Amino acid sequence: MDKQSTVVFRNVGQWYFPQTRVECHYSLTSDHQWSSSDWIGIFEMGCSSLKQFYTYTWALVPEGYTEGTSVSCWVLFPAHYLPRPSAVEYQFIYVDKMGKVCARSRPFTFCTPKPLEELETLKEEREEDDGEEELLLVIPRSQLLQSRLEECSKKQADIQQALDMAKKEAENEKENSKKARENWEREREAMKEEISELRDNLRHNCDMLKKIDGKHKNVKYSQENLTSELSKLMAENAESQQRIKDLEEEIKGLNDREKEENGELERLKERVKKTSSQMKHDEEKRKCLQVENEAALAEVRGLQERLVASEQVAESLRRELRELGTRQGHTHTELHQARLQVAQLTLLLSEENLVLREERANWVLEREAYKHAAETDTKKLQELSCEVQRKEEWLQEERVEREKLEVELGQERDSNRELVNYILQLEQRLRMVTETKSNGIIPTCISPGSPSEDDEDASSASPRSICSPLFLSTHLEQPKRAELLAAETHVHSKKDTSASDTQDLTRKHCVECGEGKQLVLLELIDPILSDLADSPMW
Repeated sequence: MDKQSTVVFRNVGQWYFPQTRVECHYSLTSDHQWSSSDWIGIFEMGCSSLKQFYTYTWALVPEGYTEGTSVSCWVLFPAHYLPRPSAVEYQFIYVDKMGKVCARSRPFTFCTPKPLEELETLKEEREEDDGEEELLLVIPRSQLLQSRLEECSKKQADIQQALDMAKKEAENEKENSKKARENWEREREAMKEEISELRDNLRHNCDMLKKIDGKHKNVKYSQENLTSELSKLMAENAESQQRIKDLEEEIKGLNDREKEENGELERLKERVKKTSSQMKHDEEKRKCLQVENEAALAEVRGLQERLVASEQVAESLRRELRELGTRQGHTHTELHQARLQVAQLTLLLSEENLVLREERANWVLEREAYKHAAETDTKKLQELSCEVQRKEEWLQEERVEREKLEVELGQERDSNRELVNYILQLEQRLRMVTETKSNGIIPTCISPGSPSEDDEDASSASPRSICSPLFLSTHLEQPKRAELLAAETHVHSKKDTSASDTQDLTRKHCVECGEGKQLVLLELIDPILSDLADSPMW
């Protein structure tokens, strides 16, 4: 493959047996994107197409697998789907969901086990109506070893998985509690920030409400001023209208007077003839009256203009009053909306406080649950650690006991060597005694009138036979290993009695021998037996 493989096959054997299922171990790297459509097939070496597989199975991953992590996996190929034994080489090929080859294993073959060397016989009991019968099963040794290996590996994997699961659960509980606390802290900070924002908004709305109340008071004050000005203008307008009415009445009176003067003028015209001087005087008087009339008319025009101006001012005041009314309505609506917003904010604040209390209560319950789960997990871990410690102590005791047994075995061997040395020394001394006897150096110490004639009859027995290694070994035979361990506390008490018993037996045998040199033998054997009595039983 050109690029680095994302899948690696592990522990691929050189040959497999078709009668047993085949395990395929592989590892997925962090760069591999696993899918449930990935599969592993058994192909012949040199195949040109992925359709030429002999058998296949889906590529599985363990539970809790997360993408982007490295993991070790394995799958099983059943025995009845495997190829027959032959010299054809096969290999495992990992194919992803896109039909791309991700990895190839080294070649292997399927062969049959040897008939005698690779077969094992097992006994299997079956229950029948008559009783139980034993059946002898002949299976390949590889299958037996593989089944035992699978059982051991499964047990080890289960124990390791249980331990890993316990550790992972403890770590997950710690991480979950830590994450829950961090989330609670973040939510708490967010709640605090939101509460501070709501308080700031409420404070701002209160300030706006105060400003609006101030504006409303100013508007009311300006409205009162305008109404007072309007009332003043209305009063002035009424006064001007009254003056206009008075001027109109005066004009009417002047008109009446003009009419009367015209009548008088007519009468004067009749009288003009009578007096010209009176006519001139009347004409001048008429001119004066016309001037006064024009002035009165000019004054009436000025009053009319002032009346029009006052009406325009009144109209503008009415418009301003309408605008003030509309503005007052707007201010009332804004004030009402601000009050509604304040009420909504207070309602939201109360709801948030209620939700915060509920979340606090839920958090307390979750924390208690997490504490309880953590306590149970710690108890489980403590129990597992205690069990592991007990196993280790048991193994340590077994090692110590084994070492003690090895030491005792070494001591037993050393004691056997010492005992053999003592026996050899005793034989040498007995040979020396026999040699001196044959040379006539050792004198006899038994009188002819010895009380025991049976001892003389038994003089044919040789000293070598009396003190031979077989004779001593029958009386000084070392206890077995279990008897030594059981009688370890009684060693010193038995040591003196065994030595004394040995001396008595030796004396008795010497008496039965009947030779005259038995006292000399006893004198030679006594120091050896005393040395044996002083030496340890080992």
